[in-house]
Amino acid sequence: MDTTSQTMAIAETILEQIQYGDRSALWAWGATNFVALQESKEFQGGLEFQVNGLTHKGWVKVCLRWVDDYTIVFINQNREVVKTTEGIYCDMLVPAIDWIEGK
Repeated sequence: MDTTSQTMAIAETILEQIQYGDRSALWAWGATNFVALQESKEFQGGLEFQVNGLTHKGWVKVCLRWVDDYTIVFINQNREVVKTTEGIYCDMLVPAIDWIEGK
């Protein structure tokens, strides 16, 4: 699989995992502007999207680590990192993002 295909496959898998966890989560967060994140030294890939939630407005980056768990980074509208959560597994994605959203 070439890098572009793998980058897209990882991003699509993260979207599917979020939707499997809660079908209406992306809608509730006001998620838009989805971008697949490329492989780096630290991450296999990931997904970034903009949110307009109750408490967090800005971006959420879900990064797949090489050890097969996720790091979630919350970035505010000034492009400053406001929180990073590590060691998240696919079944924890929705609760972890919801927690930041203050639900």
